Amino acid sequence: MSRLVGILCAAAVCCFFCMSISHAEEKGGCIPVMSVEEDSLAYHAGEYLKFTMHYEWGAIDSDVGWATVHLDSLAFNGEDAFRCSVYGQTTRLFDLFFKVRENFSSWFTRDGLRPLKFTRDTQEGKYIAKNEYTYLWSAPEAPYIAADVYTSSGGRKYLELPLDACTFDLPTLFFLARNMDFDKVEQDVKYPMTFAIDDEVYNVYFIMRGREKKKVKGLGTVNTVRFAAKLLAGNVFTGDDDLSIWISDDDNRIPVLFEAPILVGKASGRLEDWSGLKHPFSSLIKRKRR
Repeated sequence: MSRLVGILCAAAVCCFFCMSISHAEEKGGCIPVMSVEEDSLAYHAGEYLKFTMHYEWGAIDSDVGWATVHLDSLAFNGEDAFRCSVYGQTTRLFDLFFKVRENFSSWFTRDGLRPLKFTRDTQEGKYIAKNEYTYLWSAPEAPYIAADVYTSSGGRKYLELPLDACTFDLPTLFFLARNMDFDKVEQDVKYPMTFAIDDEVYNVYFIMRGREKKKVKGLGTVNTVRFAAKLLAGNVFTGDDDLSIWISDDDNRIPVLFEAPILVGKASGRLEDWSGLKHPFSSLIKRKRR
């Protein structure tokens, strides 16, 4: 449970990601997107999303944390860039059992969504992890990620991680995926995505399952597109069932709900608040009264 909350708070809205998928045809290449030109993106600077993390097991049915995602714009080494800030933490009550603080920042170009820099500052109980990536696209021999990685269990490492046009950090990958071209994504086919975190580069996949009308606690009824992934068995996930994530079926493409089976119980996250959307939240067809 403790490690799970760390994962959820760290990347609540990045739950397309998994480590293994089976029983699906595989497509090559990068994510099929409509466009990565700034005028055509699904978002703009000023967007803010807040998610609530929830846990169920037996008699336990409780919110255990929250995460926010904020997008702003700035100049980065002379380039017009977005900066995404992801912050997550456990609730004050859950802090008594296992305190989690997650802070991700990512800088990427506004036209093209090319990653420029990434930082991670994580506390999960007594475990500490810090990342700083610099994307060296113009390196003399080949592009690479200059990675400064520290963990309380493994110490500090300076690494050169592989980098190509389909490699991202988690926040940049999230924003790229929101420009997905649904007309080019085939149902029940797996599509690769590649992201770097800590001292590794992961090759992962997503599968589109189809459109659904979904009731989301505290939010209302939303027209969505559901994606699923088979999770790798380990110290958090069972590896037996799908992770599911529901994305708003409108021009914003924002996650409204995700659910993940774990070794003990079930974890989920839901959209709680938002502001600064580029497009109308037209998929919210019946909002819950507050």
